[in-house]
Amino acid sequence: MRDIAVFSGTAHPDLAAEICSHLGVPLHPVRVSRFANDCLEVQLQANCRERDVFLIQPLVPPVQEHLVELLLMIDAARGASAGRITVVLPHYAYARSDKKDAPRISIGARLVADLLTSAGAQRVLAMTLHSPQVHGFFSVPVDHLHALRELAAHFRGRDLGNTVVVSPDLGNAKEAAAFARMLGTPVAAGAKQRFSDDRVTISTVIGEVDDRDVIVLDDEIAKGSTVIELIAHLRERNVRSIRLACTHGLFSSGALARLSATDGVCEIVCTNTVPIPQDKRVPKLEVLSVAPALAEAMRRIHNGESVSALFG
Repeated sequence: MRDIAVFSGTAHPDLAAEICSHLGVPLHPVRVSRFANDCLEVQLQANCRERDVFLIQPLVPPVQEHLVELLLMIDAARGASAGRITVVLPHYAYARSDKKDAPRISIGARLVADLLTSAGAQRVLAMTLHSPQVHGFFSVPVDHLHALRELAAHFRGRDLGNTVVVSPDLGNAKEAAAFARMLGTPVAAGAKQRFSDDRVTISTVIGEVDDRDVIVLDDEIAKGSTVIELIAHLRERNVRSIRLACTHGLFSSGALARLSATDGVCEIVCTNTVPIPQDKRVPKLEVLSVAPALAEAMRRIHNGESVSALFG
């Protein structure tokens, strides 16, 4: 069996260190430097020859900077004769660009997948892709994890007898239904129409939510415009309480403070797939770790074991 070698870019070194702690292996250093003309250079500072190399890098702001850094890490590992190169993508930002919904528009999710494989990635480990079809954009094997178990474990200790899980839109309804089954609750969904990145309209909420405790489940929260629109409809239906849950807590443009201050919201739960600075956190925020799940998936990939068994 090839030795394992784990490296991290600069996007989220704390998560990479936690993963390595669970694996019981060192996190090898990476030197990232910049030339006078602003070009990046990456050096992996540990032996890669014939080793099973894992490169951990979520695509978080500045996304383009971290993407190029990841491509250079892949290229460096390939040039160093790595036995196999697995890219660990806790957050795949370009997954939102997954379809042609306007004339002459780019499909970034497919293009970035092509870039990763062209650079030399031989396998991808991802967490909660924005939509299922993104999996098919890769021409190499993809292991697609989700954080529903971690999120469900957080809520299971509560009294859920009057709780309903609500998806902000019908596209996420399947995940919401699976989450509701884990908790033993009913499910509802918003009927959403998006007009731009930060302008959405929800015409109604489909399902019984009146006088209920609500858990709103989404894959990611960025500006929070969808969630705020949904909360307005939920309050019209006289829900008793609202808790927000997502995998990727991006919380851009002051979204975290805005959501925390919204009437009716008593808790915001996300995972650590993306870094959330301490100075931006609020008392209502709970951050769950996905490092154990990613570490176990990496161990199984390295040992040639089933990753899908994690969801059994």
